[in-house]
Amino acid sequence: MESTTVDAAIGETWRGWKPGEFQVHFIHTGVCESMLAIFPDSTSMLLDCGDQAAITRGPHAVPIVPGPHRLAGEWIARYVMRVNPRGRDVDWAVISHFHQDHAGTPYWQKFPSVPAPFPGAPAEPARISPDCARSGIGLAAEFLRFRRATDRGFPGYDDPRPIDTPEAILVSRHVRSAWKVLRERDGLEVEPFRLGAADQFVPEHGAAPDFSVRNVCANGRLAMPDGSIRDLYADGLARGAFHKPLNENAMSLGMVFSYGPFRFASCGDFSDRFTDPDGRAVFIEDSLGEAVGAVDVAKVTHHGHHALGRALARALAPRVWIACVWDNLHCTDDSMESIFDPALPDEKQPMLVQTVLPVRPDGERPWWRFVPPQCRTGCHAVLTVPPGGERYTVSLLDARDERMRLCAEYRFDTARRLQ
Repeated sequence: MESTTVDAAIGETWRGWKPGEFQVHFIHTGVCESMLAIFPDSTSMLLDCGDQAAITRGPHAVPIVPGPHRLAGEWIARYVMRVNPRGRDVDWAVISHFHQDHAGTPYWQKFPSVPAPFPGAPAEPARISPDCARSGIGLAAEFLRFRRATDRGFPGYDDPRPIDTPEAILVSRHVRSAWKVLRERDGLEVEPFRLGAADQFVPEHGAAPDFSVRNVCANGRLAMPDGSIRDLYADGLARGAFHKPLNENAMSLGMVFSYGPFRFASCGDFSDRFTDPDGRAVFIEDSLGEAVGAVDVAKVTHHGHHALGRALARALAPRVWIACVWDNLHCTDDSMESIFDPALPDEKQPMLVQTVLPVRPDGERPWWRFVPPQCRTGCHAVLTVPPGGERYTVSLLDARDERMRLCAEYRFDTARRLQ
């Protein structure tokens, strides 16, 4: 976990984005996963924007931050407007898969919006449509304007077969309702996610040399480094071997962001285990590691909840893992055993940033020493890569209020990967 800690600005307001930097904001609310990527030219992408009824999780729930008096979609939108170079105008909305913690849900909607006290936010946001639930992406859209959007199902929502789990059916309808309303209100352009493409998410507001985004997974398929597509479910579907609904997590969209030598991977909740038609056990994340390869920073798949196998961890081998946590059972021991090798000295172990450190009913874990202590109270994590991509910074911001106070900051050298 070797890094340089910067102490000079601790407790002060975070400095913000600067032209030429690539940033990823892991926005912590305590109930969902949401990230904002800002390209070096200021092109922006909101990657997932979920919500769910946290109170139903009982002792598993982590604190809702900054507080329960607003819903997650609004907290996320307010965060975006504070840090996005173009305010409420966001270039891309991307929904990785159809689970409520990534997109919101029409199951429930509780509190009305209240006036926003900071400049730039609408004073009285109006519900965008009676047909669109005020949850997740549907609520965020009351504040934000998106130019383009994509999700894992558009346009037919039948790949690799029609959506057939109750949650995914409802959430996909929720997302489609949001897209429909935003087409009418803002002229939103919705397009299919193009697996294997490196020209779908590109800088749109200026030059950004050496920056690219490659689409590496979607709907149970992988774009391999040699240009081929590996379909993990084709044989089983052709033989009728999958009698149960397909795992929605395995359908997740995933991308690798590159800036010079720096690489960051985010692959939604990509995870599944099944038996293939020949009776062999398949752990799909093993193949994901082959598709992605070594990176500097990686988002933990499926919140580290009984996912992230050893083969994937070793293939990616990042210096920093970042886990979006909204449950006290996230980052389970089996997943963490893949990340941390007890045979290595502490200085060779990666850093694990959890947006909040879970409260374990059965005690603390030895690997928690590789988690910054500031994560105990809940934090936003901000990855910043300056021009050239030869180094990067991970900043932790206090998520308990909206003052954007810096809690800790760590600097890394891109050349010093674990591999």
